[in-house]
Amino acid sequence: MKPRKIIIDTDPGQDDAVAILLALGSPEDIEVLGITAVAGNVPLALTQRNARIVCELAGRRDIPVFAGCDRPMQRPLVTAEHVHGKTGLDGPQLADPTMPLQDMHAVDFIIDTLRREPPNTVTLCPLGPLTNIATALQRAPDIIPRIQEIVLMGGAYFEVGNITPAAEFNIYVDPQAADMVFKSGIPLVVMPLDVTHKALATAPRIEAFRALGTEPGRMVAEWTDFFERFDKQKYGSAGAPLHDPCVIAYLLRPALFEGRHINVEIETTSELTLGMTVADWWRVTKRPANALFIGALDAGAFFDLLTERIARL
Repeated sequence: MKPRKIIIDTDPGQDDAVAILLALGSPEDIEVLGITAVAGNVPLALTQRNARIVCELAGRRDIPVFAGCDRPMQRPLVTAEHVHGKTGLDGPQLADPTMPLQDMHAVDFIIDTLRREPPNTVTLCPLGPLTNIATALQRAPDIIPRIQEIVLMGGAYFEVGNITPAAEFNIYVDPQAADMVFKSGIPLVVMPLDVTHKALATAPRIEAFRALGTEPGRMVAEWTDFFERFDKQKYGSAGAPLHDPCVIAYLLRPALFEGRHINVEIETTSELTLGMTVADWWRVTKRPANALFIGALDAGAFFDLLTERIARL
């Protein structure tokens, strides 16, 4: 089979960086048409820089990187330097990238690519707030039936919130954008906190990256060393959850995951629960299913895959 064509929409973020490396280490399975940056974990000036740093680390200066929306659709930007550090990729020392940022706006790239490629051949992979994706759908509704699938990281059901008591960060940053995407009718696969918190980068798993003896392996280990300090303190867990690589791993090995087709609505008005993914896991309403919400993961096989593919870079 031909590699699956994807656009990665991202706000790197250490775990975003690992997800990009996983995709770029899997060329027989995935063709990355481009990477679009959005404001989220850190502001846009840093997320587009970080995306280029990761491409250079992977030896893939040929991947076009585009800067997108620098703020949510209807509210001020919320960032997460308290988790990812002031650069978004704190941990190892990083040189500035030398590969160019593309002149085209990320939203225009998404629209143009979906209009150019055959229908139902491009998958969108949002790893951050959904601002770029929703803006593209709003500006060019003709692209909606052309999208093969959206596989995204965001939301929660039992785990509920990580930035507020009710909301996961990516959805909370731009709930209006998330609401548009979830109501679009596009096939959705969602990696919520409930599954990503099972993808824990424990000490032996981090050492497996370091033992690769490569620059990408060392970087992943050092990023994860930095990233995990926050989650260990907050959750008392054995390591940091690698949220965003779950999106790419699903494309590579969907059998590693289990979930349910359910209805998911986004709360956009409540002061208490803004950004909550109201996931009808037990199907207690009659609202039609609009997403495959993932709940289980073979974590051992996930890390085996991640280590194997990063070893190629």
